[in-house]
Amino acid sequence: MKNWLELKIGNWPLKRVALHLAFWAVVYFMYTGIYAIQLTYATSLRNNLFYVPVHMFYYYTLAYWLLPKYLFNGQYVKFEIYLLVLMLVATVMSRLVGIYIANPYILQREHPTDWSFIEEQRWPLHKQLFNLLTFVNAWKAMNMVVWFALVLKMVKLWAERKQAALQAELSALKAQVHPHFLFNTLNNLYALTLSNSPKSPEVVLGLSDILRYMLYECNTENASLKQEILVLQQYISLEKLRYEDRLDLTFNIEGDLDDKYIAPLIMLPFIENAFKHGTSETQGQVWININLLVSGNVLKFKVSNSKPDNTPTDASKHHGHIGLQNVQKRLDLLYPSAYQLKIFDDDEAYLVVLQIELKQLNQTKPQLLTHEDTHAYS
Repeated sequence: MKNWLELKIGNWPLKRVALHLAFWAVVYFMYTGIYAIQLTYATSLRNNLFYVPVHMFYYYTLAYWLLPKYLFNGQYVKFEIYLLVLMLVATVMSRLVGIYIANPYILQREHPTDWSFIEEQRWPLHKQLFNLLTFVNAWKAMNMVVWFALVLKMVKLWAERKQAALQAELSALKAQVHPHFLFNTLNNLYALTLSNSPKSPEVVLGLSDILRYMLYECNTENASLKQEILVLQQYISLEKLRYEDRLDLTFNIEGDLDDKYIAPLIMLPFIENAFKHGTSETQGQVWININLLVSGNVLKFKVSNSKPDNTPTDASKHHGHIGLQNVQKRLDLLYPSAYQLKIFDDDEAYLVVLQIELKQLNQTKPQLLTHEDTHAYS
């Protein structure tokens, strides 16, 4: 497991080494300024040269051994024990440095009047290693810092797992769109072949184009709005082959489509639903109206269709179809609090109104079709 700073001791990049040196320089001068209140600045400057290595020993042992090996692996009891031992060792080291190194060679020479106090510190080690109360308080403070770091890591891990679960669910929902669409289109193709229609090859060709887009160009979080509209128009052209003059269809597009992106295949199920449950069940004249308006970063998408006379007016019947259920879940996951979906049902018509806050991406993506192309199938 990588340590919590993702730093490899044996292969330090120059920039990281410079950052560490800068950090310890700040620590060094900070302690120098604190102790300069009692001593001269020059004395404090030299005195802290002996103490900073002790702080470095404590920090790197904690950061590159105790945290990654024990705390982040869930061995909390061992971590507490070793943390206690580390603090004890660091405290003793600091005490010994002060009594036997820093004080004799610096303070005795520059502050001889304070030497009697320093001599009193040279008691037997078992009588004065450290102040117990100070040590306990320091241990509590360090525990708070360490556990706070652990909480941050756990929150980050939870967020990563939640994101992974979200992506898995989105992938599963998107995967269900493909067979649902394929099932509907194959049914249409089957109906044409039964009547030996010459339009069957055209349907197969159009179907292959749409499937190619689904399989190879929908593996991203966002797709070009222009390309999505083109796919909708290709699907509509396939459906219109079956109805000929019996279908009255309008597809109006307004607004600036440049640099606008939307979740792939988020609008297709609504048009599928209009054809499947609004026209295919009716033998007479039928109609479908589709309106797409882009205003700023807001897309408003309306699909309305006529209803068969024998279809009960129950909105839940339409809303319960697999395709609409999937798109509802995808909208909840991809556009939380950034979309509105309303469904209206009466005796004669069925209306879906979808409003989404579109995303604008910074990177430049290839233009798959021109503005004029979006009206090719209108």
